[in-house]
Amino acid sequence: MITKLKRFVSDESGATAIEYGLIATLIALAVIVAARTVGTNLALQFTSVAGNLAPPAATK
Repeated sequence: MITKLKRFVSDESGATAIEYGLIATLIALAVIVAARTVGTNLALQFTSVAGNLAPPAATK
């Protein structure tokens, strides 16, 4: 176990793994922001359609 830990600490390919992790994080954030934006716009569209489908208010 100690040998594996020493090998892990001396291995410089970990920097590549960190870079890939950062890229994956940025992509995930972009997907989350896009999904929230689309979700918000979609909710507004459904609200608009529902409002247009509502029967007109009764007048006296």
